[in-house]
Amino acid sequence: MKTKSNIGKEIKLFGMGLSYLLPTFLLLGVFLFYPIIKTIQFSLSDVLDGGVVDHFVGLKHYLALFSSASFLNSIKVSFIFVLYTVPITIILSLFLAVIANEKLKGTKFFQMIFSSQLGISGAASSAILLFFFHPTLGTINNMLGFFGIPSIGWLTSPDWALFSVALATVWMGLSLNFILLLGGLQNISVDLYESATVDGAGYWTRLFKITIPLLSPILFFVTIINFINAFQSFGQIHILTEGGPSEATNLIVYSIYRESFIYGNYGFASAQAVALFIITLVVTLIQFKAGEGRVHYQ
Repeated sequence: MKTKSNIGKEIKLFGMGLSYLLPTFLLLGVFLFYPIIKTIQFSLSDVLDGGVVDHFVGLKHYLALFSSASFLNSIKVSFIFVLYTVPITIILSLFLAVIANEKLKGTKFFQMIFSSQLGISGAASSAILLFFFHPTLGTINNMLGFFGIPSIGWLTSPDWALFSVALATVWMGLSLNFILLLGGLQNISVDLYESATVDGAGYWTRLFKITIPLLSPILFFVTIINFINAFQSFGQIHILTEGGPSEATNLIVYSIYRESFIYGNYGFASAQAVALFIITLVVTLIQFKAGEGRVHYQ
């Protein structure tokens, strides 16, 4: 049976714990929960300039989403963009991580090179790539011209713009994925490889029977964050194409930006933001459901 002194100590410890958590709760409340609540409120209302709620309109903005050709196109473009970027980023990062994990001369130098892009901001990376993709002065088109190949409108052609931005996104995401996967590879016990080698397992057998299964938790995590980051891509879109040409790169996030900050349709933009959250949540839950049986923890 608890005495009054014990109860008093538990209350004191509980209050002390809350005091330690209070700064976190305040930050989450101001920068996460409050914006979420306001976004939902805006999506159900007509909103005037300055974020002033005019009146409640119910599901008007949500119903308008299904009749908006621009929004439906942004959903299609977003999913195509995800299919372009996520598999290529993960495969390339895994390839580079496996190479950098080999006990070869100069491995540390290559690890530094593969990780260096992480120190460049998204805006700076996009500005660099803007020069590479320039239709007349761009490095890529100059290289193509050297081999007699006609120039390509990487960022000015609706057929190439999304692919070009996807390439830029892959390059911008390689370093983080590389570091995470390399860390996972270096945590795999060398004894497993030595035992497999003694049993006659070749390089590819060790890769697919030991490395990939034991790396599956990191691969699963990397896949999740890459899907989320792809759906939330904005900086490179804004700098490279501004959603064009002909809305070929108008991803959902950029559509939200245009509707709110350019056109002033705050209610409609908020409804798009809620729709993006639901899409991201559903895709993430599907990945958790599909991947839970394929992830092997040591």
